[in-house]
Amino acid sequence: MDQAKVLELKRIAADIRLDILEEVFSASSGHPGGSLSIADIITYLYFVEMRVNPAEPHWEDRDRFVLSKGHTCPALYAALAERGFFPREDLKTFRHIDSYLQGHPDLKHTPGIDMSTGSLGQGISAACGMALAGKIKNKDYRVYSILGDGESEEGQVWEAAMFAAHYKLDNLCALLDFNGLQIDGKVTEVMNPTPLDEKFRAFGWHVIVIDGHDFEQIEAAYAEAKTIKGKPTMILANTVKGKGVSYMENQAGWHGKAPNADQYAQGVDELKAYKAAL
Repeated sequence: MDQAKVLELKRIAADIRLDILEEVFSASSGHPGGSLSIADIITYLYFVEMRVNPAEPHWEDRDRFVLSKGHTCPALYAALAERGFFPREDLKTFRHIDSYLQGHPDLKHTPGIDMSTGSLGQGISAACGMALAGKIKNKDYRVYSILGDGESEEGQVWEAAMFAAHYKLDNLCALLDFNGLQIDGKVTEVMNPTPLDEKFRAFGWHVIVIDGHDFEQIEAAYAEAKTIKGKPTMILANTVKGKGVSYMENQAGWHGKAPNADQYAQGVDELKAYKAAL
């Protein structure tokens, strides 16, 4: 990836982070920490990797995306808005009564959403079903999913992992956002799921470990996943919860609360300064 493309993606990711703050602040609720940690990854997916068409969100041959950790939908909504699936100004209606931008993804009402998610562990299971359907129908679409590290404590994740390997779903590429924190604190202290790389390999997956904020590593990982045949791929992305907003970074307390007016203004100033310096 050339440096001009890296800079372009960094600017888009900064806009997505600004959108995340806008959404959560406007709603006075939401989950900023884990949304900010996946902003770079979701930027790459929607602006480089995935075959999608904002003008035709239900296009049969599109790539599918399932946000298994559905509470971080502010990042997904921001990416969809920036990509042109719906007006960016609608992000301010996040979690408002009668808004189509609910607190968790809703495939029935929101353009670009392929699966309603929120109950942890169920999203990756749905992604497995989509991938198997693609195999049965001889479709060439790929299925992408993002899980949380706290979510990996759910037993259903491992049932899905067995399923994906058993059916050789090489059209499935999942990514686990390892920011190390969940709502109750450090993942390793709440219910330690590590070593996740060894566990997914034992379950029959191809595993790639990356820095989830490095676009060159993100690109290389998704390119490698496309070369893998006969097994699904899991990208373990090491990330920073709250990435880009200084007072939110590596703070479990920002898992699920909104900033006040002063905190919002500080976050916006920091992100705008970062973008201007690129």
